[in-house]
Amino acid sequence: MSGSKFLKGAILPVSLIVLWEVSMRVSGIQSDSLASPSQIAVAFWHALQDGTILRRTAETLRTSLGGLAIGGGLGLVVSIILGLIPAAARLAQFSIEILRPIPAVALIPVAIMTLGFGYSMGIALVAFATFWPVLIYGVSAITNIEPQLLDVGRVLRLSNLERITKIILPATLPRYFVAFRLAAAVALIVCVTVEIAANPLGIGFELMSASQSLHPDLMFAMLLWVGLVGWALNLSLLFVQRRLFSAAPATMVTAQ
Repeated sequence: MSGSKFLKGAILPVSLIVLWEVSMRVSGIQSDSLASPSQIAVAFWHALQDGTILRRTAETLRTSLGGLAIGGGLGLVVSIILGLIPAAARLAQFSIEILRPIPAVALIPVAIMTLGFGYSMGIALVAFATFWPVLIYGVSAITNIEPQLLDVGRVLRLSNLERITKIILPATLPRYFVAFRLAAAVALIVCVTVEIAANPLGIGFELMSASQSLHPDLMFAMLLWVGLVGWALNLSLLFVQRRLFSAAPATMVTAQ
């Protein structure tokens, strides 16, 4: 994004922040649920100085990226199997359509009963949520491979492993990367939601604690920080995608 476009895009949010600050100061509102931008900035600075934000961010990223690695990895493997074996895809279709619509957060009671609180619970729920985007995108990518490429593998008498590593993965990697970007957004959303609802870790837990202790300045600071973390994560993945697959579609997927 060029500097001029960035400045134009910043006009509206900056204007709203200024209006928010002026309104709070002029009205003299004292509220347990609202805070001025200046108060939010001070709370953010204090949380950054004492290490709260960095510690909570590390906890959230550990959970979300760990779950993404497990769920995305399993989704990759299973999608290859289902994409190459139509009979297996038909057998698995009913199970996929039954399990896929289940929200990961609906499994929080089950996860607490089986895994307890902590990283294991969060990682398991994130893995469940991120498994499906990679699986669906992956199967679609494999089934849309040019038939001529698969014919080349048969003519050369390549083994199944060679077909996967030399033909299928190179042909589908750009789409898999888009799937992982989508899954990364899902991972952050699910992770923070689980932290808010049940897990005493990460940014979500700090956000909820600030709300319950009537510190709206810190609450809003953590809320904005979640958005910045999601934006930075997506921007990093988008940069890697453009470097690795310059011809791949760069569909924007934001973690909001």
